[in-house]
Amino acid sequence: MHPVCVIGGGSAGVMAVLRTVLNNDDCLFFPGTPKDKKKSRALWVRKVENMPAHLEYKRGIEEPNAETLKWIQESAFKEKLHLQKNTGVVALKKLETHFEITDSKGVVHEARYVILCTGVMDVQPVIKGSIETVFDYANAQTIDYCLICDGHHVLGKKTGVIGHTNSAAWVTIILHERYQPPGLTILTNGEKPEFAEDTKKLIELYNIPVKTSPVKEILGEEKGKILKGFLLESGEEILTDITFVSLGMIIYNELALQVGANVDERGFVKTDENGLTSVNGLYVAGDLRANSKKQIYTAWDQAVTSVNSINQKLRSEKRSQS
Repeated sequence: MHPVCVIGGGSAGVMAVLRTVLNNDDCLFFPGTPKDKKKSRALWVRKVENMPAHLEYKRGIEEPNAETLKWIQESAFKEKLHLQKNTGVVALKKLETHFEITDSKGVVHEARYVILCTGVMDVQPVIKGSIETVFDYANAQTIDYCLICDGHHVLGKKTGVIGHTNSAAWVTIILHERYQPPGLTILTNGEKPEFAEDTKKLIELYNIPVKTSPVKEILGEEKGKILKGFLLESGEEILTDITFVSLGMIIYNELALQVGANVDERGFVKTDENGLTSVNGLYVAGDLRANSKKQIYTAWDQAVTSVNSINQKLRSEKRSQS
């Protein structure tokens, strides 16, 4: 019976593991299968320029996470980490006093408390019948996703935004108001715009073109390092140096739903200020959590708060037994 189980190996998950072992509690850790990791937003984050100390990492989340786990495994706390390498979780069951965790290899584990850090993934645009068309550009960060992390990349560059919802409209408006990039254009990729009246008025006020023709082809060179723009099925070419995708998120809340945790209208898991869900003993940290910024430093803070809350409960139980 492990006191703490952490599921998910991104920023929130690794910080939860680090803080758990530093609190001198045993931690069962599932970083996910290789397939899980390919679906992870963390895999797409390269250099992180909106945070100190992450500028030199080519993979801005994965490399420091690997360093942290290596440090734990070589430290005085190494016996506290029960790492299930390349293993994910397929089922979570809440029992009266603990959780049953079935991993991707079919092994059943038990833990008193669970911290879910399974995160989200950005929805990709379909171009040429596939989402893979954008992968090289996403890896080179000529196609970006997070306004907070990467909005500054548009300064002085011809910019596009792929999306048709009101959120995409707001991303475009904020980019214009902050950076005034030349040639700012919205590409709905064949979808009908779903802009609210207030955003529609601002788009018109700022003279931002909205192109509704589907994207036929991405124009670029050097495996995504150079983005030149988009050829639309209408025959028009839209020139961009950088483009943001704003199509929403895939929310990995399956395990939370299995045990009946409450989620909001978008699927993010609702929690209290400590990350505790509606299910006793189940915590959530990171991008999966409702009403929070989707940032590394936010994920870290949430993970530490959840772990310390669990540690307080564990210490209180030991104190009572004493």
